[in-house]
Amino acid sequence: MIRWPFPRSLVLVLTLATTLPGPVAAQTPAPAPPVTPMPPPPTRTAPPMPTREPLPAPPGIRPFAIPLELVGRELTIEEAVNIGMENAPKIVARIGDYLAAQQRVNQALAPLLPQLTGSGSYGRARSISSVTGAASYGDFGSASVTASQLLFDFGRTWAAKDVAKSSAEALKEVLEAQKLDISQLVKTQYYTLLLSKRLVEVNVTALERAEVNLRSAQGFFQVGTQPKSFVTRAEVDVANGRVNVIRAQNAVSLARVALNTAMGIAVNAPTEVKDLLAYQQFPMNRDTLVAEAIKNRPEYRQVKAQADAADAAVRQTFRDFFPNLFGSSTYGVTGVTGAPAFNSRSTNGFTDSGNEWSVGLSLSWSIFDGGGKVARHKEAKANLEAAQARVRDAELQVWQSVEQSYLNLGEAEERIGAAGKAVESAEENYQLARGRFDAGVANIIELTDAQLALTQAQSTEAQALSDYRIAIANLERALGRR
Repeated sequence: MIRWPFPRSLVLVLTLATTLPGPVAAQTPAPAPPVTPMPPPPTRTAPPMPTREPLPAPPGIRPFAIPLELVGRELTIEEAVNIGMENAPKIVARIGDYLAAQQRVNQALAPLLPQLTGSGSYGRARSISSVTGAASYGDFGSASVTASQLLFDFGRTWAAKDVAKSSAEALKEVLEAQKLDISQLVKTQYYTLLLSKRLVEVNVTALERAEVNLRSAQGFFQVGTQPKSFVTRAEVDVANGRVNVIRAQNAVSLARVALNTAMGIAVNAPTEVKDLLAYQQFPMNRDTLVAEAIKNRPEYRQVKAQADAADAAVRQTFRDFFPNLFGSSTYGVTGVTGAPAFNSRSTNGFTDSGNEWSVGLSLSWSIFDGGGKVARHKEAKANLEAAQARVRDAELQVWQSVEQSYLNLGEAEERIGAAGKAVESAEENYQLARGRFDAGVANIIELTDAQLALTQAQSTEAQALSDYRIAIANLERALGRR
């Protein structure tokens, strides 16, 4: 074992001298062996991995929008949600479903209005005289218009209208639920992108610390106070740090793609977001949370509308047991030319045309259809009971989601404080280990363990802040807020 005759303070001075360029390095007592140059440590503004170019938009499809508000600036969370409300294809699809349901209401009301139909026919006939054997040809035709009006059907049509209207209301609530889902998804991806960017900073800082440790280990090895294994261990830490930075940067790109997709815009849009990863207390009154959710949640209003539709279907199928009363009138013109006809006025072989009209009432009543109406009525009653049970289940589901979101928010809030304390302790532990290593009383393993603990604590703190923001978004979704 080689004993170093100088005090440790001088060893530290010599170590620093070997790592400095220029005249300071030239003043060392003995020339140090050449050191393999290390690349300069990365900074937050110049990460080690270049940004990959996004893929181009696919040809042959209608291009997706890149809103002007995200070009050259950072989006706020409110702006991101608004972009999602305007561009998300799922919302556009739900709007189409709701508009189609509204037209089914008009279809159900149509039988209450007058019905007007027209008909016409035309033909040519050939006849042979039994006396002369001569053939004659004649044209014949008719045209008529019929108007009918439903006078009374015991409320069957109104019940059908109520079914269609309640079904349309249910689809309207599906649309509102889709908007809430898009809002929650955009917020989640927004905070995920912020977390990914924060983790890049954490890992870049860890890489810088690892490179400082490597230079120190190389200096100690050059003056003979530390073995080569310490340098090798530091080199491994630097390599792992670069891998972590590359992964963190790729996570940023993936999170940006997910946010763009949630907002319904071009996947390769250069979206940047404003950093909101800081603790801010969420104002709420815990005693009114469940009541607010029951009032605002579209899923609850949806199942209630479906129950109303099922109730109207029961009334509709019950009224199928009763008759329908119609009033109708018809006006038409008929005529035959060329060939004589029986029981008609004829002049020179031509039959005169005539007008026809009729006015009357008609009653239709299906007295027995093999039990079909009875079965449909029983089916409608069973559907009503099922719909009412789903309303009760929705009440439990809403209550459960609010309770779980409330508990998760409290847990995430507490983790922020604990993670902050962990960062403080890990920072202090790292500084102590750094000082001990520089003084030569600690080995590289103690230093790298302290550095790893600090990196993990900083990552955990960033994750806690992101989880807290996402927990707020989940609670807002459970309450029916955007």
